[in-house]
Amino acid sequence: MADRPAADDDRRHFERMFAERGYSCVAGVDEVGRGPLAGPVVACAVILPVDFDGSGITDSKLLSPAQRIAMYPRIAGSCLAWTIGAVDAAEIDRLNILRASFLAMRKAIEDLPLTPDAIIVDGNHKIPDITIPQMPVIKGDQKSVSVACASILAKEVRDRIMEEFDGKYPDYGFATHKGYATEAHLAALEKHGPSPIHRRTFRKVRNQEQQQLDF
Repeated sequence: MADRPAADDDRRHFERMFAERGYSCVAGVDEVGRGPLAGPVVACAVILPVDFDGSGITDSKLLSPAQRIAMYPRIAGSCLAWTIGAVDAAEIDRLNILRASFLAMRKAIEDLPLTPDAIIVDGNHKIPDITIPQMPVIKGDQKSVSVACASILAKEVRDRIMEEFDGKYPDYGFATHKGYATEAHLAALEKHGPSPIHRRTFRKVRNQEQQQLDF
């Protein structure tokens, strides 16, 4: 059975738990774009008001593009604060994707105009080099409304970045697949070789680049 969004009250459990401990400003943090062969990894940090209406809000992967587009202004306009952190393909190649994801999340947190006193982060790892108390939550984007909002905003921002790259590198179809390893993307990669925004340490990109050099 597919995962279903939890009830809104259930998805405030971690926020309430922090509030009961005296943490009044809680940020939800998530990232998108670990898997693609091209483009940045993008993270978002979100601080919601206590009366935020979380109905329909869930993991961005469980929403259609139309639903995410509709929710974007609703979330962005209701947040007490939200910020984006992005790490480009060259830095991903230099650091590796896990460390780059942590860096994107740290950038988002550090750029918040409000300093959170606690963080709920999607996944099973705390963000390194952050002194603010953190709670990693596996499938946090389905279990925490704050993390779900961060997931949706991060996804929408990254999609828009990839659509802009499509205009700069039109041979690859970035506006359609957003850099993920679809058949069309792999065919374009085979035909044209990697673009400047491809992640050259990723195996499928590295293999195509090597074939281009061998040819």
